[in-house]
Amino acid sequence: MQHDEFIGQVQNRAHLSSRGDAEVATRATLETLAERLAGGEPFNAAAQLPKGIANYLQHEYAGMGTRFSLDEFFQRVSQREGVELPDAVYHARVVIEVLREAISPGEINDIRSQLPSEYNALFDAGSRGEMRANA
Repeated sequence: MQHDEFIGQVQNRAHLSSRGDAEVATRATLETLAERLAGGEPFNAAAQLPKGIANYLQHEYAGMGTRFSLDEFFQRVSQREGVELPDAVYHARVVIEVLREAISPGEINDIRSQLPSEYNALFDAGSRGEMRANA
């Protein structure tokens, strides 16, 4: 999947008004995910993504394995994205849905294996989840 296709999918599925908004939602979600993952996992996933998207998984705090709950994950995405929490929840779910299509199932399984079961809601809801979910 190319960069423009990834961002276009996020924009379309999340009903965002611009590609810029989709880029910000993608960055906020993937940077937060990269902080939560440990070791080389963010870099392994990034290797399967186009450069612009991959960069969001390869920032300074990537692979630190910082432990935080799913609620905290959504709070961090909300802050990074600069949107209200319910919007950040939905956007994050959409970004993860597109990520699942962009990288191999094995890599998704590796990511999920590092996260507690409460994160299943992030991976399973996607754009078909509630438009404005409660975190």
